Amino acid sequence: MWIEFKNYQEKAIVKLKQEVNDLLDAEGNKICIFRSPTGSGKTLMVAEFLKRLIDSRVDGKKFSFVWIAVNKLHDQSRDSLKKYYDQFGVSLKCSYFDDLDERKIGENEILFLNWASINKKGNIYVRENERDNNLSNIIARTKDDGRIIILVIDESHHTANGDKSKELIQDIAPKVTIEVSATPQISDANRIVDVDREDVRDEGMIKKEVVVNEGFENYEIDSRKADETADEIVLKAGLNKRAQLQKQFESLKANVNPLLLIQLPDTRRGMTDKKVEIIALLKKFGYTTDNGKLAIYLSEKDSKVNLDNIEKPENEVEIMIFKQAIALGWDCPRAHILVLFRQWKEETLVFSLQTLGRIMRMPEQKHYPISSLNTAYLYTSLSDIHTRVANDIAHDFKVFESKRRDDYADINLVSYHAKRFREETRLSADFVPIFFQAAKELKLKDRISLKHSIVDTKLIATGRVIDVDKETRTIEKKGTLNIPKNEVELQEAFDTFARENLIPFAPELRSIKRINDSIYRFFDKTFKMGVDDWPKIQAIILADENQQIVIDVINRAKDLYQEIVGRGKRQLVMNDEPWNVPEVINYNLTFVKKDYKKSITLPYYARTKGTDNYSLFEENEEDSVIETDFIKYLEKAKQVKWWFKNGKQDGSYFAVPYIENGIDKPFYVDFIVTFVNGKIGLFDTKGGIYAQTAKERAEGLVEYIASENKKGKKLFGGIVLNEKGSWRLNGSKTYTYNPKNLKDWKFLNLD
Repeated sequence: MWIEFKNYQEKAIVKLKQEVNDLLDAEGNKICIFRSPTGSGKTLMVAEFLKRLIDSRVDGKKFSFVWIAVNKLHDQSRDSLKKYYDQFGVSLKCSYFDDLDERKIGENEILFLNWASINKKGNIYVRENERDNNLSNIIARTKDDGRIIILVIDESHHTANGDKSKELIQDIAPKVTIEVSATPQISDANRIVDVDREDVRDEGMIKKEVVVNEGFENYEIDSRKADETADEIVLKAGLNKRAQLQKQFESLKANVNPLLLIQLPDTRRGMTDKKVEIIALLKKFGYTTDNGKLAIYLSEKDSKVNLDNIEKPENEVEIMIFKQAIALGWDCPRAHILVLFRQWKEETLVFSLQTLGRIMRMPEQKHYPISSLNTAYLYTSLSDIHTRVANDIAHDFKVFESKRRDDYADINLVSYHAKRFREETRLSADFVPIFFQAAKELKLKDRISLKHSIVDTKLIATGRVIDVDKETRTIEKKGTLNIPKNEVELQEAFDTFARENLIPFAPELRSIKRINDSIYRFFDKTFKMGVDDWPKIQAIILADENQQIVIDVINRAKDLYQEIVGRGKRQLVMNDEPWNVPEVINYNLTFVKKDYKKSITLPYYARTKGTDNYSLFEENEEDSVIETDFIKYLEKAKQVKWWFKNGKQDGSYFAVPYIENGIDKPFYVDFIVTFVNGKIGLFDTKGGIYAQTAKERAEGLVEYIASENKKGKKLFGGIVLNEKGSWRLNGSKTYTYNPKNLKDWKFLNLD
């Protein structure tokens, strides 16, 4: 079985291995932080990193591992890693304290520990005992055997920064400590490996945003239901949203049953248990544990019901009640909605990143064409929200909603978006012609020898070990027995040769075959050697006199490939469907409502000035002033039917293609405007330095307009600026901006 890692995962694994190997060679004990967002697959990445760390080492280093986590997370991590390694036949053993042989951690063995079991003096794994079987002595015996200790602290922000925690880490004295968390607290790390939240979102692992109490601003109280509580209103909204999402999944033939989570407040002495109230309310709506639609996950005895296989996408459970039990480590990607009730006298909501993270995962690790399926929903009866959520998720927290007007008619524009280039750590089909280029540059055709030495397997002939207790680096032998490789052995050696020469690319099967294919095609084109000659080609490449020149060509091809691919570049692709104004747009707390009449989405929300928060709608403060002035102009213009302020993210917003430094990029035009005569205007507001640097984007926009008009569209537009109180437009094929000479800038008259 082969796992196809996401691009960001592969990069993180490679980087983590590189950093840890560097720390292993440094003096003293070191700390490496692995910071990765909730839902990114941290455990999977660390599991693969450990697998690669021990694989094919030539430096003689031997490892034992300690994995510490809070609550029951160490059990979940142990089960996940064991299952992962078992399916690959990896020689990493996952053990608990009582599983250890000879009271020490074996080579390539991971000891999983619960933090609570070791962080206090007198705990069973810490205190001295007559069997001398405590953690300190186990660590000492392991080190005496010559193995390097690597400590992994999972969800380190819960554990690793307290005085007691630091004392324990010093006691273990690992060569390398790896802190794993979405929000690490350690400030004195030697190395940091970061996974960017945007990368995780762009590759479909997590939802795009969180919407709070969707549509509540339009909620009308029914006087006939005066006894309906706020909690009941909130719960009904969550249930209705769950039913809506279920129908949308069904429309896409996705076998996903969205799960609604209800977090109960802690029980207070003298107060009615909220659990009883909510279970009774759910029964009223037809959800019970008996009919299998309701699950309960509480810490009390006999309060775990219908939890078997609840994480499966198609599981029949639709609602799960919990308190704090799932705040950490619980993984159910179909969880989509979170309902939170008032904490007795508390009027504001304070919740953690971990709780919110339960509904951020995507059930099938991809985004869907229906935007609500890519959105997490929070419903709460609290009167205000104070988020103590980490910065990497705060900008996803949406509380305002703007809807497309009912009088909107589809405009069906061709639009583009940047797709993340997934070949930064793997070889794509583009590698083959690049290999030919490298072969030509290094004259491979002239330097390769088709008449070559025999490729054989060298076996020890009459070897001797004199002292079995003494470390032996070489074996005394009389000679070697050379056996020519058969076709099976040639293929294995050829694949190994390709794999060893892949660095820094991931040693995955697809990339190995890409190098093989490049070599086969070169020999086919150059020497007319086809499929039947593959064993001969393999023997030629593996011959001692030929290997170096082939390695040189592969290395040169990798250099060229990296230059052409370019780290962090994106591939520009046309949207699968024609673009139209989004039906719903959600905004976070950094936006304020504006009273505009001609906006096609109402109400219109504008970003507040001076905020440092991430925004999909503004590029810089100067532009925001110009945009505001342009909106006021559009509001008064008689010819304008409606306008739309565009965003700057993926395929949800409108973009035209342009080329900058030889790279195709998307240009998210500021405004799409429709006019009473049926024309559509595409305008981008600029001023000052931004008008000077707009050449490539401006010309790309003009080229797009001309191309689409040939197909029957009625488009016009270009770069817009305000000069001495007048709006002027540059829609020229060749864009220029000289503030002293605006001859190419026509006056824009929309009255």
